Amino acid sequence: MNTQYDIIIVGTGAGGSTLAHSLAPTGKKILILERGEFLVRSKDNWDPEKVFRQEIYHTNERWISKEGQEFRPGQAYLVGGNTKVFGAALLRMRKRDFGEIHYEDGISPSWPIPYDDLESHYQEAERLYFVHGERGEDPTEPPASKPFPYPKLSQEPRMQEVFNQLKGEGLKPFHLPIGVQRFEDNIPGSPCIRCNTCDGFPCLTNAKGDAERSCLIHALAHSNVTLLTGAKAEKVETNDAGTRATAIHVTRLGRSERYEAETIILSCGSINSAILLLKSSTSKHKRGLANSSGLVGRNYMCHTNSAMLAIDPFKKNPTVFQKTMAINDFYFGNPGNPIGHISLIGKATEGILKAERPLAPRFVLKWMAEHSMDWWFTTEDLPNKKNGVSLTPEGRIRLEWTPSNLKPHALLIKNFKKILWKIGFRIMLTQSMPINAVAHQVGTTVFGKDPANSVLNTECRAHDLENLYVVDGGFFPSASAVNPALTIAANALRVGDILKKKLDLKKEMTMA
Repeated sequence: MNTQYDIIIVGTGAGGSTLAHSLAPTGKKILILERGEFLVRSKDNWDPEKVFRQEIYHTNERWISKEGQEFRPGQAYLVGGNTKVFGAALLRMRKRDFGEIHYEDGISPSWPIPYDDLESHYQEAERLYFVHGERGEDPTEPPASKPFPYPKLSQEPRMQEVFNQLKGEGLKPFHLPIGVQRFEDNIPGSPCIRCNTCDGFPCLTNAKGDAERSCLIHALAHSNVTLLTGAKAEKVETNDAGTRATAIHVTRLGRSERYEAETIILSCGSINSAILLLKSSTSKHKRGLANSSGLVGRNYMCHTNSAMLAIDPFKKNPTVFQKTMAINDFYFGNPGNPIGHISLIGKATEGILKAERPLAPRFVLKWMAEHSMDWWFTTEDLPNKKNGVSLTPEGRIRLEWTPSNLKPHALLIKNFKKILWKIGFRIMLTQSMPINAVAHQVGTTVFGKDPANSVLNTECRAHDLENLYVVDGGFFPSASAVNPALTIAANALRVGDILKKKLDLKKEMTMA
């Protein structure tokens, strides 16, 4: 097999697959390395016991917390990465998120690029990932050059009733931007069947706007693009001067293999890209590759998240596809006030609740599921150098994380409970997300203009190397309070445009 390529992309999540889609038409020889395999379509995809209790789509790795406790992370090593099991809520960061914001617990720093640099890429990412929505409903939405590429999804009757009730309480609920292949003007031609197994489940009908279906399959249609699965990247090799990345060492089929490229791009997820850089230390990069700032692995962020089961004991909720509404009235707030994003999540079912609470009586879980409406609360997690990833002496991943903005997050839930009480919900059960909930991972290889205070430059190229890029969520200097997937995809398109210009310039120089 040929081991020399123009471009190597490591990882097939929202960053890697979107970038591959962008670069595939250049004709450059592109190798994509993915440690996982294609997700097998089977009835297990929709089995709550298999998905939530046995976690068959999450790694069996055991990571270490700062207290030294082992835990199994909610990390999917699959073609398509964590997007194969994400909830497909695809929101843009707010324009204000790109500037400095002061909270009680600290500062959310400004980005080295403005929102406007990503706007057109957001628009394209929304098209690629089948995002449905309605401009003008969200009170905090950023400027957009065009309407959503796909119209908002309709609300089922119980959802529409609550939507109207929340409006009556002075809130501004809006249709949640969601990435699914559901076309309500062509129901027979829609892969999405509006089932109750979307959030957290793989999609058995291949209808979810995940990275594989939205981008990777189109990149692989080009003969110059090669994908190797089961290929775990172990090390990035550099030249003797330590100025260029020259090759990726992988373990595949029980063998060690080496692949060379002119340009190397990491998109392993913010945790594993940082770990790969730390494992790639050399005599020129003793603290790890691209780590002259000492910030590789630092400033890990993953949002402060909670889930709520809100129950109206006198009214059933027969909704099937529930994830159609969100509320941003409290998104920014002020010191001492509730802060964060609220949205509906996938509909709780008896099977899902049984997987989470196996000892609970089934008749109780059945009643709860029949009467519940299910909410998700997200508050911005602030960057902190003490929060981060590193390697133990045995080579295991250590994740140190203390969440921030806990007081305004608790107040967000408290205030929303009062509103829900007014419209009939009498039982509200809330659970915060623990350290193993790593789906929203960002930070660890932050980008910036100053090499002393960032790992990557504004093009997402490592300050310390001429040809090494990182395009997963690691580049985020702040987390905002929305799912990072759309921003990761939009940034990958931005970096793709930068690389295409460089490739054209190099071609012109060669011809001259």
